[in-house]
Amino acid sequence: MTWTIYDQLIDGVPEDVKVIDYCLGKNWSYVEAESAMGVSFTCSGGAKPTDNRDFRQLPLREMAKLSKSWCFEEATLGIAALNAWYGQKHLIDKMGATYDKPIELPDGSIHKIDAFEIMRPRIEQTENAEVVVVGHFPHVDRILEYANLTVLERNCRSELDTPDPACEYVLPNANFAFITGVTLENKTCPRLLELACNAHVTMVGPSVVMSQALMDAGVNMLAGSIVLDPERARQSVKSGGAMSFGGALQMVSAEKLQ
Repeated sequence: MTWTIYDQLIDGVPEDVKVIDYCLGKNWSYVEAESAMGVSFTCSGGAKPTDNRDFRQLPLREMAKLSKSWCFEEATLGIAALNAWYGQKHLIDKMGATYDKPIELPDGSIHKIDAFEIMRPRIEQTENAEVVVVGHFPHVDRILEYANLTVLERNCRSELDTPDPACEYVLPNANFAFITGVTLENKTCPRLLELACNAHVTMVGPSVVMSQALMDAGVNMLAGSIVLDPERARQSVKSGGAMSFGGALQMVSAEKLQ
């Protein structure tokens, strides 16, 4: 296994962009830079922290290098730093991206079209489709209505869940794979992409880095987010998740050109 994906992502961040602020939250984290704000799911565990620098006013690229850390809290901030660069609309637009327009429902909740619904028509057209989802996403059970489903989860908490080491056995036979962006933080992403080389692969979630480097590594669709409302995102992170992101994030998707 090499660091190719990570090195390409880090090298794409200019050296003259500075970090403004950051926060490692209980459930989500953010990095605010001169370019934009990036968020990521807070991944815990791994090795002990090795970098105790205050990254404010340091180059964003320096913080992005934390994405290679085996301390998963540091890696969380590294991925958020990458998203603070790659999560800029003018960069994403070059990938032919489409943006979901959140709809606020009467109860105050936000309805969003997710990656699973985007892919549903294609999956339904595949007879006896084998779908593997890495990470237990909300409402993932609905895939059972139209395909065979395996959910890989590190901490199994549902009858649907299969321990994630099963990836070695099920991903090579998958027609469609959905992989959480958190795999960038815990370093399983490169191997999962190797195993899913015969599948249509979608990377899903706010931790996804919207970069061509991931498509070059085997991802067919990136389904991530950009920060629309930095203040609301900031408060959501600092509240430990008690305050939802709501309309602070906008889902964005981009497909690999065939």
